[in-house]
Amino acid sequence: MISFKQLPLEAKAAVAAGVVFFSMMLSRSYLAERLELRTRRWLLRLQMALFANALMLIGSLHVWRSTVTTFSRSSAASSFCFMPWKIAVFMFLALAHSSFFTLLFLVAEEPYFFSLAAYTCLGAYIILIFFLFTLGSVEQAYKFLAGRGTKAGTGNKNSRTAMKPVLAVMLTVVLTVIGLLNASRPPTVNSVAVPVHKLPSAMNNLKVVLLSDIHLGPTVGKTKLAMIVRMVKALKPDITVIVGDLTDSEAEIIRPAVEPLGELNSPLGTYFVTGNHEYYTSDVSNWFELLKSFNIRPLHNENVKIVSPKNTDDWFCLAGVDDIEADVLRYSGHGMDLKKALRDCSSEHAIVLLAHQPIAAKWALQERPDINLILSGHTHGGQMFPLNAGAYFLNPFFVGLYKVGQNTFVYVSPGTMYFGIPMRLGSRAEITEIILRSP
Repeated sequence: MISFKQLPLEAKAAVAAGVVFFSMMLSRSYLAERLELRTRRWLLRLQMALFANALMLIGSLHVWRSTVTTFSRSSAASSFCFMPWKIAVFMFLALAHSSFFTLLFLVAEEPYFFSLAAYTCLGAYIILIFFLFTLGSVEQAYKFLAGRGTKAGTGNKNSRTAMKPVLAVMLTVVLTVIGLLNASRPPTVNSVAVPVHKLPSAMNNLKVVLLSDIHLGPTVGKTKLAMIVRMVKALKPDITVIVGDLTDSEAEIIRPAVEPLGELNSPLGTYFVTGNHEYYTSDVSNWFELLKSFNIRPLHNENVKIVSPKNTDDWFCLAGVDDIEADVLRYSGHGMDLKKALRDCSSEHAIVLLAHQPIAAKWALQERPDINLILSGHTHGGQMFPLNAGAYFLNPFFVGLYKVGQNTFVYVSPGTMYFGIPMRLGSRAEITEIILRSP
C-alpha cells in the first residue's frame, strides 16, 4: 500500500483538491443553514480559492519542469540569464495562484495593480498550459509515427526538448498581449432586430439594451462601469436589462463603484436578474436593496407589464428568474421558479424572459414553449482561448441569436466586460441593442 508521502507531487495536489471539494459539498449540504451568512460567505470563497489553487498546482509543477528543470540539466543553467529566468517563472506562478485570493482581500472602487497583474498571469498561465500540453502531444504523436526504431542523437533530442517550452512561452506572450489589448477596448455595440410574436404594433421597434457579465470586482471598477453607462445612455433605450453577474463582491465593499448605474434612465425601466456570481457573494439581499436605490428593479422570480406609452391596452410581459446556481448552493429564498416568474403571463401577450444561464433558457422553453424571447449571458463567448471550446460544448446556446421553434428566439450576450482575467481572445465584449419587431 502506497503511503501519502510516497505519492508524486501531482497526485498529492489532486488529493488536496479532492479533500477541498469534499469539504465544499459538506458545507453546502450540512452547514448552509447553521452558519452565519458572513461566515458562510467567507468559507465558500476560501474553499473555492483553495480548490482552484490545488488544481492549478498540478499544472504549475508541469510548467516549472518544462521551463526551468529542463534547462537546469543543460549548459543554459550556467549562463547569467538562468537565475533571473528562474525567479521570473516563480513570480509568474505565484501571481497566477494569488489571483483567486484578491476576491477576499483586494476589492475596491478601482482595481489594484496587483489584482490586474495577478489575473493577467492567470490568463497567461491557462494559455501556457494549453500550448505545453498541445506541443507535448504533437511531440509524442511524432515519435509514435516516426517509429520506435529510429534513434536521434542526444544533441538533437536536447534541442527539440528545449524548443517546446520556448515556443510555448513565445506563443503565450503574443496571445496575452493581443488578449489584453482586445479586452481594453470599449465594448462593441451590436444591434439585433428580433421579431416578437404577439408584440403590439404600437410597440414595434421598441429598443431594449442588454448588459451582462460586467463582473465588478478585482479587475473591473467604477471607471469601466461609467464608460458602459455613457454608451448605454447614448443609445437611448426604452428598456435596459442586466442579466446577471454584475458583481463578484459584497455590496458594502464595492458600493462606490456601482454609483454610475444611478444614471441609467430608460423611460420604461431598468431591470436586473441574478447570475451565479451574485450567489457566490452570498450578499444578494443587500445587492437588491442597493440596486433599488438606483431605481433598478430586480426581477426575483417575478414579472412586470411593459405598457406602451401610446396605448395602455398594449403591453407585453417581462419576466425574470433567479439563477440556477441558487439551487445548487441552497441559497435560502432563492432558486429558479419559472411558474412564479410567469404568473399571470399568458400566451395571449408576448413574453420576454431574463435568465442568466443558457441552460436555464433551455429548461424554461421545455416548460413554457410559448415564451417568445429569452435574453441570457453567462458564456462570455468563451472570453478567451482556449476556454472558448469548453463554453461552446457546455451550453445549449453559446453566443448570439438562436431561433427555437416557430415563434421563439434566444439571445446570448458574450458579456459586457470580463470575469477576472482582463483578456479576450476569440470573443469581444458587447453591449447589445435589441430591437423588438412586431409581426
